[in-house]
Amino acid sequence: MSRYVINILASQDLNQIADYFADYNVEAGEKFFQEFNNKCQQLVLFPKSGKSYGYIHRDLRGLSFKDHIIFYRILGEDIEILRVISGRRNLSAMFQNSE
Repeated sequence: MSRYVINILASQDLNQIADYFADYNVEAGEKFFQEFNNKCQQLVLFPKSGKSYGYIHRDLRGLSFKDHIIFYRILGEDIEILRVISGRRNLSAMFQNSE
């Protein structure tokens, strides 16, 4: 059975997003995380639906989600969520020290 896992950096990203919504709009935050879960479930079913970001880091893929990009890699039949980053950030710098 395929699934998705969220690594520590993505978890930190999601915590920062949750903190933002907690301060400004809890209902919008709840909707954001429900839709985030749906997108991740979609990735499990269609793992290659995201764009390749191999020029940033080997095997890196990303799927646009609202103003963010869900960065992930395919691990066998599973998906590892690596980061959830605003599309306005310097994406290359976010993965500079990654293995």
